[in-house]
Amino acid sequence: MRVKANGLDIEVDDQGPRDAPAVLLIMGLGMQLIAWPDLLVQHLLQRGFRVLRFDNRDIGLSQWFDEAGVPSMGAATLRYALRLPVPAPYSLRDMASDAIGVLDALDIPRAHVCGASMGGMIAQHVARMAPARVASLTLIMTSSGSRRLPQPDWRVRQALLTRPMGRGEEAAVEWVQKLFRLIGSPLYPTPADQLKARALASVRRSWHPAGSARQLLAVAADGDRTPWLSTIAVPTRVIHGLADPLVLPACGQQLAQHIRGAQAEFIEGMGHDLPEPLLERLAHSIHLTAERGASVSPARAYPGA
Repeated sequence: MRVKANGLDIEVDDQGPRDAPAVLLIMGLGMQLIAWPDLLVQHLLQRGFRVLRFDNRDIGLSQWFDEAGVPSMGAATLRYALRLPVPAPYSLRDMASDAIGVLDALDIPRAHVCGASMGGMIAQHVARMAPARVASLTLIMTSSGSRRLPQPDWRVRQALLTRPMGRGEEAAVEWVQKLFRLIGSPLYPTPADQLKARALASVRRSWHPAGSARQLLAVAADGDRTPWLSTIAVPTRVIHGLADPLVLPACGQQLAQHIRGAQAEFIEGMGHDLPEPLLERLAHSIHLTAERGASVSPARAYPGA
């Protein structure tokens, strides 16, 4: 279904009892809501949650920003390397306002917020901007944006800046598969047929690389969130794969060090994806963090909330 959130048309998948504790799942760069596996949703539903997935702005079936034009990633990369401001048509704060708007549209006063990759960056902003709306925070394979952190593997950086070798569905599906294979979990590889099926489903649902590029600008423009991470007082868990070539494990370690009381979970052999053998474990971790959050009232966590 589509809702009006922060003034935008945002596509939302809403499952589970309306009176159950809500888990808001925020996906990463260029990824649609279906990138949150159905099996993970089922595990969360079985644990008694209402589960919300949504397409971030400029991707999937949510509102696009094509009027902003296609950015020059070469120029943006150079400005970032020179530590110059990176112009972006919207910010991660804007995207956090979209996420809060989804809760508003569905009349949900408070949710357990879980973000993956760029979605974890957005979730950090949600926790800062609307602390009383966040019952717990789970940050998966994400970063504070600090310039002091190690950069992705050069092969991954190159892959992110490439485009499909040709036009049409087949070329797009092949490009997605190559990227997923490159950043995926070496200890939990996705079978080739499943990987192709996921890529095909994603491309057929919506293929919008210009939106991914604009989202990448928002990430580059956001800067270092480290200075205010200590203001996040909500129960937090940081989950990170020790084999992540895109957002290196040091990023998760640094996040956990700067968020007060954060619990850290590092998973051997996990890359930058959500492999099926780990989905029950991830759901359990989200549940454990939610249980911590359920015992803390907004007034206790955030005086004056």
